[in-house]
Amino acid sequence: MSSEDKSSISRRGMLAKSAAVAAVMTTGAHGADQARAARARASRAGLGSVGLQLYSVREQCKRDLPGTIEAVAKMGYKGVEFAGYYNYTAKQLRQMLDDNGLKCCGTHTGIDTLLGDNLPKTVEFNKGIGNKYLVVPGLPGKYRQSHQAWLDTAKLFNEIAEKVKPHGMLVGYHNHSVEFQAMDGELPWDTFYGNTKKEVIMQLDVGNAMHGGVDPLPYVYKYPGRAITVHIKEFSKTDPNAFVGEGDVNWMAFFALCRAVGSTQWYIVEYERRGAPPLESVERCLNNLRKLRLV
Repeated sequence: MSSEDKSSISRRGMLAKSAAVAAVMTTGAHGADQARAARARASRAGLGSVGLQLYSVREQCKRDLPGTIEAVAKMGYKGVEFAGYYNYTAKQLRQMLDDNGLKCCGTHTGIDTLLGDNLPKTVEFNKGIGNKYLVVPGLPGKYRQSHQAWLDTAKLFNEIAEKVKPHGMLVGYHNHSVEFQAMDGELPWDTFYGNTKKEVIMQLDVGNAMHGGVDPLPYVYKYPGRAITVHIKEFSKTDPNAFVGEGDVNWMAFFALCRAVGSTQWYIVEYERRGAPPLESVERCLNNLRKLRLV
């Protein structure tokens, strides 16, 4: 982060940073008591739920989507984020969710589904499954091939945000690693979020950002109130198959920042590796978050 960026951090951001420090301190003396108190406060405030990105168990979804959703619910996840619908209708998907007490915490949808005549159909489908977060998981080259392309893409997302706003929906973008590789002296992530409205939400994927070579935590307080949904993905320099809670990410600090300034509603676990069978892997990730007393 440049000195100019540092100087622009708001008082709210500094409070968030303090919250992160406090979270780290909970690992010390009396940590369990402090963590329990923090969790109780979070529960009273309704500060976010934990969902699963179904791409983590995509092969199981292909074979048996109803059974997979049931299994995910039994683990204790509160919602699912779709990355494909496996030829089911919105009504059928909604019934699966309702039958298992789950919410739809987002959909990963291609940019083309949000343009032109496709947008009304996408809005209608997402209304049917009870989703209000339309997240683009990546962009074709023409939308990100230059600094100007990113500026144009930011303008496009602002336009989409205005179109879906009357429907109670938000459009967002999910990062990989290219967004944190400088282009014309600026990170594309900053080019994009520095030129989009607050209604364009920031689905910060922690693991992907760290693969891009950045610490993701500062971006939560640099763009306050926009980390409405985040991806809980682990990063480890030594173990590419590390489960959430077993790598290098300071999850306590990250959750504290999200709760302090991110306005985060959903913490969405995504596990793409093969440390264990997929369903076993995502359950282990959730259990590790419980051990950290974050959920």
